Amino acid sequence: MDKQQINELQKKINYKFKKKELLIKSLTHSSFANEKNNTSSGNNERLEFLGDSLLGMSVALLIFNIKPELSEGKMTKLRAELVCERSLADIAAQLDLGSYILLGKGEKTGGGQSRPSILSDAFEALLGAIFLDGGFKPVEKLIAAHFTPLLNNPVKNHKDYKTRLQEVVQEKRGQKLSYKITGEQGPDHNKQFTVEVKINDKTIGLGSGKSKKAAEQDAAKTALSVLEVNIQ
Repeated sequence: MDKQQINELQKKINYKFKKKELLIKSLTHSSFANEKNNTSSGNNERLEFLGDSLLGMSVALLIFNIKPELSEGKMTKLRAELVCERSLADIAAQLDLGSYILLGKGEKTGGGQSRPSILSDAFEALLGAIFLDGGFKPVEKLIAAHFTPLLNNPVKNHKDYKTRLQEVVQEKRGQKLSYKITGEQGPDHNKQFTVEVKINDKTIGLGSGKSKKAAEQDAAKTALSVLEVNIQ
């Protein structure tokens, strides 16, 4: 990313970085870092992890403050609808993040700049970078700007098996739901992740997908089948 691109993106997100290297790192895909022989610390995956947590917290606060009429269960469902991969990819597309993401040659040739999983991950990584650079307030501001309009019109035309599984598990007290990545195969431009989902310490479903989120959805779908829940 050159200086002009950095300035353009900062205007779009309405935030000016004190440490520009954080912004660049948030948009550095693992395929690019691997081509440059960087370690895992040179890509945006750790920032994505941080941003994912910040996103969930910020959207929860937004729903809590704007939708006082909703029950806990309805708030959980709405949050899941708002932070789904498609919503995040749409926001990333609005910001034209694809034009700024640093990709390896194979990933770039394969259309990685418009791939929903890459766009959504980059948006989360960007949130993590903003938090490390300027704290929680600018993160809240960016999320409020893009998610408030969606509160009355979340993305619903997708099957959110994770939310449905969470609702089933919450019906019984003392049960803890967790997901764990168990495998990662293939080149950077064509990754395949495998995930297992557990209730307490018992594995109830396995799934796979081209992104971590897709693999978790697939695992949740399998778990719902095991629990004999109608998923049609």
